[in-house]
Amino acid sequence: MAHPTTVLVTGGAGFIGSHTAVELLENGHDVVVVDDFSNSTPAALERVQKLTGRRVTLVEGDVRDRALLGEVFAGHRIHQVVHFAAKKAVGESMQIPLEYWDLNVGATVALLQVMRDAGVTDLVFSSSCSIYGDAQRLPLDEDAPAAPTNPYARSKWVCEQVLADACARHPELRVLALRYFNPIGAHPSGLLGEDPLGVPNNVMPYLTQVAVGRLERLPVYGTDYPTPDGSCVRDYVHVVDVADGHRVALGHLADTPGLRVRNLGTGVGTSVLELVNAFEQASGRRVPVAPTDRRSGDVPALVADPSLVAREWGWRTRRDVAAMCADAWRFQQLNPFGHAS
Repeated sequence: MAHPTTVLVTGGAGFIGSHTAVELLENGHDVVVVDDFSNSTPAALERVQKLTGRRVTLVEGDVRDRALLGEVFAGHRIHQVVHFAAKKAVGESMQIPLEYWDLNVGATVALLQVMRDAGVTDLVFSSSCSIYGDAQRLPLDEDAPAAPTNPYARSKWVCEQVLADACARHPELRVLALRYFNPIGAHPSGLLGEDPLGVPNNVMPYLTQVAVGRLERLPVYGTDYPTPDGSCVRDYVHVVDVADGHRVALGHLADTPGLRVRNLGTGVGTSVLELVNAFEQASGRRVPVAPTDRRSGDVPALVADPSLVAREWGWRTRRDVAAMCADAWRFQQLNPFGHAS
């Protein structure tokens, strides 16, 4: 286990960032969050503090703002960084690609520059399984070729190349890029969950909002994929497992310098229609679906081979799809209008 450190979490009020802050605080780390609340709310960090009984230091701002970041590093003794701040929706990235390039790559470059100037060498980067693209074989291990099919995935792939270039020039850097698969669920307390602003881009918050009547029906993008039921297959991972994976990764940055890429996933594929069925069982609610055309940029199936981190770290996911659905439903019931409820 890593010794307690002060960790900067960019995008720490977001879905995965807030859950990771809980894991870090509960394991003795101090947490500084930089977030501009473009797709989150300060209420999430209030929930983090309530869950842990510990304080989060919040700096509101854009990670692309080098001057602001410089002040954060100067004012707090940052030891390690977890970088989440990014746009993250495949469909949206097809509509506003320049915004995705600007934020996802721009924030990563700015962060690396400020880390370099501050002499901070430890970084866990929030990457994505979408880099693998339309995979020719499953499950996907870390040696599978990159074949991103949309601006979101390409921006994450380019960020990994930026990290590789930075590590080649600055051999003291220690970076883990975590390509995690599809995080869903919520904290089992029901206090913390996925709370996007506006109409959700991701399947689980859309599902839960249909279940409570906020939205009419769940669009299923494509029912003619070469999968058992025609809908996309994904490796859904409980967000608490993903958060725990980031915490564990911080403790393994010292294993070796340079950039390493690692998968976080369950190794189990679940189709969208299977997820709907599992959610209906967990919630006791019927979820109407609206089969529609395939969404540009999507691929039929993405399933992880998570064996490398199991061998290297002794780490694996612990929660199944039933738990993911039950926890997401609990959050929706207790927070009908999100964290600000």
